[in-house]
Amino acid sequence: MNKCKICNCNTTVIKDAKSVKIYYRCEECDYIFLDDKHYLDASLEKEHYDNHENNLESLGYVNMFENLIDEFVGIDAKEIKIALDFGCGEGEVLPILLERRGIFCDRYDLFYFPQKVYKNKKYDLIVSTEVIEHLASPLDILKELLLHLNKDGYLLLMTYFHPSNDEKFLKWFYIKDITHIGFFSIKTFEYMASELGLKMIKHNSKNSIMFRKIS
Repeated sequence: MNKCKICNCNTTVIKDAKSVKIYYRCEECDYIFLDDKHYLDASLEKEHYDNHENNLESLGYVNMFENLIDEFVGIDAKEIKIALDFGCGEGEVLPILLERRGIFCDRYDLFYFPQKVYKNKKYDLIVSTEVIEHLASPLDILKELLLHLNKDGYLLLMTYFHPSNDEKFLKWFYIKDITHIGFFSIKTFEYMASELGLKMIKHNSKNSIMFRKIS
């Protein structure tokens, strides 16, 4: 039996008859993850991302981030002077929008900005949008990132929260992206917060959630 990659508890199997993919749902923290045998290699993964047109000319994409900043960052903008966008993508749209509002933002992306500029730095805000669902070991990555977040700093994540039952999950649009390998619910994030010394302070019940580092 595959143990949960976040809390190491037992899982149940979810089989997709159409794609022949196998997923596992944790019985404890509700994390759902794709069987490793279905992962893409790095070259195919990058090829997929290269087809994205996420830049400042994409008005819908820009509007999505403007709304995210208004709802989650705007409330505490005075406290936030320096930020890191972890997984900013080739277009680096969110860092540009943050800087337009007076928040300096470092960029990191595995494929497009691979230099780990956050080493030896600390931030008031770390934001990661549409990234965590691509990570094979999300808890380990967050542990590393939090070493670079100031106490009382903010962690803002964007990823769609998965449906509550397996039937809806298998019809869900988000699993159709071949690079998505891990899926989260509010319950998953509550568990992760307790493990990482975070306090959940806000979410929109759909795809965005904000934490404060308390330890």
